[in-house]
Amino acid sequence: MKLKSYVQGQWQEGEGSGQILKNAVTGEVVAEVNSKGVDFKGAIEYARNVGGKNLRQYTTHDRAYMLRDLAKYLLSKKDLFYQLSYATGATKVDSWIDIEGGIGTLFTYSGKARREMPNEKFYIDGKLEHLSKEGTFQGHHICVPKEGVAVHINAFNFPCWGMLEKIAPSLVAGMPCIVKPASLTSYLTELMVRETIASGILPEGSLQLISGSAGDMLDHLDMQDVVTFTGSHATGVKLKSHPNIINNSIPFNMEADSLNFSMLGLDAKPGTAEFDLFVKEVSREMTVKSGQKCTAIRRTLVPEQYADDVIKALSDRLAKNTMGDPQQEGVRMGPLAGTDQVNDVSAALKNLLADASIAYGDLDNFDLIGGSKTEGAFFPAMLLYCDDPFNKTAPHNVEAFGPISTVMPYKTVEEAIELAKLGRGSLVGSVFTADNEFAKSIAYGTAAYHGRLMFLNEKSAKESTGHGSPMPQLVHGGPGRAGGGEELGGIRSILHYMQRTAIQGHPDTLTAITGEYQKGATRTEDVIHPFKKYFEELQIGDSLTTHRRTVTETDIVNFAGISGDNFYAHTDITSLGEGSIFTGRVAHGYFVMSAAAGLFVDPKKGPVLANYGLDELRFIQPVYVNDTIYVKLTAKSKQDKQPREDEIPSGIVKWDVEVLNQNDEQVAQATILTLVAKK
Repeated sequence: MKLKSYVQGQWQEGEGSGQILKNAVTGEVVAEVNSKGVDFKGAIEYARNVGGKNLRQYTTHDRAYMLRDLAKYLLSKKDLFYQLSYATGATKVDSWIDIEGGIGTLFTYSGKARREMPNEKFYIDGKLEHLSKEGTFQGHHICVPKEGVAVHINAFNFPCWGMLEKIAPSLVAGMPCIVKPASLTSYLTELMVRETIASGILPEGSLQLISGSAGDMLDHLDMQDVVTFTGSHATGVKLKSHPNIINNSIPFNMEADSLNFSMLGLDAKPGTAEFDLFVKEVSREMTVKSGQKCTAIRRTLVPEQYADDVIKALSDRLAKNTMGDPQQEGVRMGPLAGTDQVNDVSAALKNLLADASIAYGDLDNFDLIGGSKTEGAFFPAMLLYCDDPFNKTAPHNVEAFGPISTVMPYKTVEEAIELAKLGRGSLVGSVFTADNEFAKSIAYGTAAYHGRLMFLNEKSAKESTGHGSPMPQLVHGGPGRAGGGEELGGIRSILHYMQRTAIQGHPDTLTAITGEYQKGATRTEDVIHPFKKYFEELQIGDSLTTHRRTVTETDIVNFAGISGDNFYAHTDITSLGEGSIFTGRVAHGYFVMSAAAGLFVDPKKGPVLANYGLDELRFIQPVYVNDTIYVKLTAKSKQDKQPREDEIPSGIVKWDVEVLNQNDEQVAQATILTLVAKK
């Protein structure tokens, strides 16, 4: 079977012969791949002129719903992906991480974008900045989609997840994608792209696939494009230093394989829950995906006095690990992805053995359940021991991208921190301890060198997602040799594909640009109460200035009785004076907001269905007995809401609430949210 690229809306087979891709278990030919004849310049222009324009006509929420629908569709096809995934050497668990983990990332980004971003074609970043005394000149920031293409260059180890976790934030941001998977396992990526295109969910031009070499693609990029890369540090540096990348200041997000650590705490002696959890996690990270994970544990750091116990426990656990054909019952670890990887890992092991010794494993003598030792790409789990990790440094410099980890001893917290930092930048470190002070020391001592730190103890173990599982809500990346980039991270990663721009002007102008009322902008009042307007009728800036209410001592006493809030400033005037910031009996802040609601709420049944929440509440100055308050209510922003089944169609309206006293001084400020019916 010849794999095809999907470019400019067409499936295209490479010209001539290409690279032969083999089944990692049996050595049988799976596919042939090459990208000869692909018009890379044309693919990029198609993404910009067709895909980008199509995506940018939708709002963030529209694009988020596309991700959700695509995730549902791909889940319905998952059996196809699982069956082909076995050829990569993946077990059912390995494939679950790659396939359903990747699809889960689509769901996550869809949900986060709809919850945390406005239903607009742009994103408002941060808060209004006051730049002038009278407030007639102010500043803000907006983020808009870059008008280029996101080129995603992926590694061989996660042919599905690697693609999906990159296209999810790109598409939500409004950038079309060109995916270039590593050739070795690209047959699985091609299948998933085929199903994605067949679904018809994504707009034309929003996703293209290069099966084979990237050719001269980087030569044709410009300043509106973004490149992301996952793979070896050496390849990443080569691509990142491409003259066109440098000359056009093209954002390049690099996630390189790294020498991640896992650390056993000084308190976690043999027999503790944390010791057992540590052994289980290290063993799992060595064998899941046959150690072919950028987050796998390469350096195992243990207190010197527990080193022998750790080696024995790990050896016993690894001895129970069964290797072979992933489709055979009982097999827990498959082969590496290909024979080239066997050669690479063997060479790395040889370099490691210059500074370490074998504690467990035999490269020449291991058992298989199914599969072929001669034609397959099998490599046994190997546990090494480095007795002097501060002077024997190969384990801190050599990564074997397979089922190999090196145990290294430390004596003190300070030594543990220094060992963790010797990896010179890693994606993740994990610490197994029940001692929170130890955890705190490691966090402060090593965080600058790692993209993620996981602290595990008996309390969190049951629900832990594990050392090696990047979560779409959290940053995935790391400094130094880990690439210096940031993939994932919730909304942060969406913003990688958008241009942040400062905007300055009069509040009326900024309100018009952002679609959100900015302090100082013109407020519009009419005879119709804003709460009597349906969602479609409400305009940003629609306002109400309420009648006034004088706060009495009875109000304060009654509210104290109802709420149970008997703070001295409300109920004990004898405690006022020295040591108090109040000069008289003061109204409860929550009474002030309740009274404010009584002033601005229209009591009759109408379009406002419910109070939906309260944000950014601040009590600015005290309200005393006989003070008179009133409210300025202003429609701040509107957000469409997709109705659930049998739910009244509605939207969410945010209202700016200013509570002022008789001197027109602000005493409280809040944003309230209401659910407002549509016509």
